[in-house]
Amino acid sequence: MREGQARRKIRIGRVVGDKMEKTRIVAVERLFRHPQYEKVIKRRKKFMVDDPKNESHVGDKVRIAETRPLSKRKRWRVLEVLEKAEEI
Repeated sequence: MREGQARRKIRIGRVVGDKMEKTRIVAVERLFRHPQYEKVIKRRKKFMVDDPKNESHVGDKVRIAETRPLSKRKRWRVLEVLEKAEEI
C-alpha cells in the first residue's frame, strides 16, 4: 500500500436484492448501545454492490469492499460469497 493511501473499508452483509445485471443490494447490520438509555439498537444500511460474475443471490452472506465510484450509487464490490442461502 502506498503512503498516504487509506485502507479500504470491508463489510459483511446479506444480499437483499438481485434484480439488476451485475449489481446487488447488500444490507449490512450493526449493533450499538444507545448512549443515554443503554439499550442495544440494531441499524441496517443498504449498499449497491458490483458483482461482475453474478455469483451472489438473495439471502447469501457476502464480504464487500469499498472501491472507486463505478456508477452514480455503486461504490462497493463483492469480494467473496461467504455462505449460500438455503434453497426452498
